[in-house]
Amino acid sequence: MDIKTATALRRLRLVSAPEAVSFLLLLICSVLKRTTDFNAVPVMGSIHGVLFILYVIFWADAWNRAKWSLKTAALYFVLSVLPTGGFFAERKLRRAAEDAVIAARARKEGVVNA
Repeated sequence: MDIKTATALRRLRLVSAPEAVSFLLLLICSVLKRTTDFNAVPVMGSIHGVLFILYVIFWADAWNRAKWSLKTAALYFVLSVLPTGGFFAERKLRRAAEDAVIAARARKEGVVNA
């Protein structure tokens, strides 16, 4: 994996969890808006919107650079629209990055011819 691909995947991973948190907070704010006088939906909506747009941009870049299959790309996109999906995306991307590091070290040490 080259450095640009690793960077694209890292950016996607780093925005996944904050995007999921903002989505959950937006849902909470929506409930509070309807049950109390507290209305933070405009603020949380803006924050979540920016994070979601960043996620989609980083997702498209990662899809392009990592040469994901349509199934993998669709999975990461679907995870972005589920309230807790960003947490699963972050975990899956972290594991993939760790596996890539292990494979690179094994190739460098001559353990594997991959």
